Amino acid sequence: MSLKTFKIPYGNTMQEVELPEEKVLYDIHGNKAETKSDLLAETLRALRDPIDSKPLSQLIKKGDKVAIVVSDLTRMVRTKEFLPVILKELNENGITDSDICLVVATGTHRGHTPEENIAVYGKDVCQRVKIYQHDCLAPDLVPMGVTSRGTPIFINKHVAMADKVIVTGGITLHPMAGFGGGRKGIMPGVSGHATIMANHAHALADEVGAGCNPACVAGVLKSNPFHEDMEEVCAKLNPTFLVNIIFTPDGDLFEVVAGNWKTAWLKGCQDLLEISKVDIAQKADVVIASAGGAPKDTNLYQGTKAHMNADFALKKGGILIVALECPDIKEPAIFSEWCSKSDLLQMEKECRADFSIPAFVAFKTRCIIQDCTSYMVTLPENFAYVRQTGQIPVATVAEAWKLAQAKLKEQGREDYRIIFMGHASSTLPVLKA
Repeated sequence: MSLKTFKIPYGNTMQEVELPEEKVLYDIHGNKAETKSDLLAETLRALRDPIDSKPLSQLIKKGDKVAIVVSDLTRMVRTKEFLPVILKELNENGITDSDICLVVATGTHRGHTPEENIAVYGKDVCQRVKIYQHDCLAPDLVPMGVTSRGTPIFINKHVAMADKVIVTGGITLHPMAGFGGGRKGIMPGVSGHATIMANHAHALADEVGAGCNPACVAGVLKSNPFHEDMEEVCAKLNPTFLVNIIFTPDGDLFEVVAGNWKTAWLKGCQDLLEISKVDIAQKADVVIASAGGAPKDTNLYQGTKAHMNADFALKKGGILIVALECPDIKEPAIFSEWCSKSDLLQMEKECRADFSIPAFVAFKTRCIIQDCTSYMVTLPENFAYVRQTGQIPVATVAEAWKLAQAKLKEQGREDYRIIFMGHASSTLPVLKA
């Protein structure tokens, strides 16, 4: 049996593990993609040669009040770099800085501090234009009707009352909405709390006890009620223009899409799927996964994207080894409290009664953990909390693999197979029919 050394991202470092090479079905890194080096040039190209839209310069006129919806610090999509390109294009076509505002798409997250604004958008931009932190509980949100599924639509006033709205962000795989980016900048980005909660409740199955809605998963938009309801909210506002960035699983620039808020985004989703989707012929007994290192494994809340995508590759009752450094493992506190609960039926009932995004993410993660043996490679100071989540804490991937081997032997599973996922939060295994 020949051994091969595999390296896996862990925080800002790498961990190594020796695996029997003939047992490894797939070493998933995403598909090869031609990357770009100049984000500024790509952004300008996209503004002037957009998808299903006139160029941005032809959609604005002097005197327009323009609101630019921008990602918050939990979505690092290099906004600081591409935002000045958009501002310059607006300035050169008659829109002054005084007629432009940024609205931070916090969704249900907290607003930024002034220092965080500078870190995410750059000091120059912060000095030039007004920046508003969206507050989903603000009393002056603008009502804009109801979706076909009964979701009440409330939108940030600075966005709802602007003459022109530009939505920015990044397109990623999303464990409930199929994909991030696009309409997600509006819902939940700048929507009211009632709007967000009603929409996100679609992530649960219709019947109590049935758990998560199987239609609401990464990479799927068709018949996904979570996505379709979100799209209806965005359509009510009908943003003027979209600018979304796509990165490879390794974090390199792949593409900038711009233009029609719906069709340009859909083109980006299709392109992302081409580089992140990996067809597999069978699931594995063991999946060894990493979120991709820092900042994707800063806390367990973000790190659970690795659990969710790895689950597509793991046999029920299999062994999951997930490497998440998690220096801030309990952030946000509401998630860590929910993820400590072990009675899944009671957890589901409580989530339905008072739905929140952290609660649902915790519930879905616990469902995955319950269906497998999960070893979590993390910092020693996290061990006590990791045990509360139903996982077995270990310090290294090598140690976790030794424990997994012992369990396989105990179960008499000598003909086991392994799938290795070094960037599990941004790669999607798809079982071929």
